[in-house]
Amino acid sequence: MRDPRDRAAEFEANGWWGTLSIADYIDKNVSERPDAPAFIADDEILSWAQYSNYSSIFASSLISSGIDTDQKVAVMLPDGPSVHAAFVGTEKAGVVAVGIGPRAGEAEIEYLLRKTGAANFATHAVVNGRPAEELLEGLRRRGVTIDRHICVPDRSDSHDNITVNGNVAIDRTEILHDDITKRRLGPNDLWLLNSTSGTTGMPKCVTQYMQRWMAYHKIVEQLAEVGPDDVMMSVVPAQFGFGLWTSHFTPTMLGIPCVVLPRFSPKTMIDALEKHNVSLLAAVTTQFILMLNDSEVAKHDFSSLRVMWTGGETVPYARAAEFEERTGAFVLQFFGSNETGAVSATSIHDTRELRLSTCGKPIPVMETRLFHPDTGEDVTGTGQSGVPGVRGPVTCAGYYDDSAANDELFTADGWMLMGDIVSIAEDGYLRVEGRKSDFIIRGGKNISARVVEEQVATHPTVALSAAVAVPDDVFGQRVGVYVVFHEGRSATEAELLAHLDSQGYSKEYFPEYFIVVDSLPMASGGKVAKGTLKDDVLKRHNEGSLRRAGSK
Repeated sequence: MRDPRDRAAEFEANGWWGTLSIADYIDKNVSERPDAPAFIADDEILSWAQYSNYSSIFASSLISSGIDTDQKVAVMLPDGPSVHAAFVGTEKAGVVAVGIGPRAGEAEIEYLLRKTGAANFATHAVVNGRPAEELLEGLRRRGVTIDRHICVPDRSDSHDNITVNGNVAIDRTEILHDDITKRRLGPNDLWLLNSTSGTTGMPKCVTQYMQRWMAYHKIVEQLAEVGPDDVMMSVVPAQFGFGLWTSHFTPTMLGIPCVVLPRFSPKTMIDALEKHNVSLLAAVTTQFILMLNDSEVAKHDFSSLRVMWTGGETVPYARAAEFEERTGAFVLQFFGSNETGAVSATSIHDTRELRLSTCGKPIPVMETRLFHPDTGEDVTGTGQSGVPGVRGPVTCAGYYDDSAANDELFTADGWMLMGDIVSIAEDGYLRVEGRKSDFIIRGGKNISARVVEEQVATHPTVALSAAVAVPDDVFGQRVGVYVVFHEGRSATEAELLAHLDSQGYSKEYFPEYFIVVDSLPMASGGKVAKGTLKDDVLKRHNEGSLRRAGSK
């Protein structure tokens, strides 16, 4: 059984699924607190009443422009209130949205539009510093069909109308309430196609229905004890799984404000945390490390912050502990993916050692098995490491129109597989050893890039690190690491290696190539773009510009 919606009756009976959609929760908040803020983006504040109204304006613009319920609308908007209003607007219009990350390049946009068949494209007038018309012309030159360009005002509090192909489809005061009532989607309907974060190549399209993220929220409530007095802040792109639950679902289901950053920077993140008395923060690992690296961080008061959820990449123990010491907040993580949702999680009741060195205990409602990474044999309970396979109320329904990818995603009997290799110890806690695709195989020995990165990042001069395989004629692959130093600081290769040796780390994990860069490339989901680094290291290798550490 691949589609969890086939178990709808079971999940509804045990309380994990319900009958409300996000639009229904917004209506509930409008009735209880119409003027309270739903989203805060610097000086742009969208109340619950405005959120409901603006999403209905978006829906009415789609309907009046002739978009039928069998069509799709691609949404490429930055992480402000507008992107959430657009997602609720597609829900109300009864059409499937295609979420495109705000930093996606033209090739990725082309791929997603072609893959999903979306011929309607919603953006602001300016996309990543260039006129939207310029982007559209480039896509059309590539042969991409775009029937309608939906141009959304830059601010959700603007009195300007939404235009479709340059014309006002409907005045913002003429909301099509009857059409919305007839067309709106339910919580079990296909609502959104979003993509894997594209860290290693072109993404796959994940089928999203609202019910799974509502169940995810219920897990959040249990593990972090969130409530109506909290203030959420999510600096994760809204189009991806982590961003969906932290900005589109959990705040709305709680009826609390969500602070978002249309353009991320460590300074704006630091300022907003203090200004808005944020108690719940969601940030990928790179983002919270950049925050800690900022010289301004010591000047600010973060006493309101209670929990930070992080992940998406390696969570280095030392930096996570530093964050806790600096802010007084609990650092928590959910282990999972856009496809699986939550598999395991740490809790505010776990010790720091368990919170920062494990991924918590598997979540009971998410049935979890371990499968041998090579043979596919079920090794659950044997003490062996394996690839997690899960079934439960927060998994997606597979990839869109991609039978080959779905055959890899699922076992023959319906367990959804992840791309990681993990172990579950006798204490019941899950520990990630690395991604199947992110091991460096040196002379037949599997070396986890994750472990290399964690160890290099313990040097006090290192701000960020990312490990990759370097081709080698003798060993097949050797260990390479990209290093970003803290501003104004640096270290020699010899000093970095001496530090690793002094910490007692295994020498087989020592990098053999150090590549110093000013910054690391980021994928659309805010993670390090490992695919870009792997291409770069191969180019450097082929050019002969790499030099082994310690060589003359």
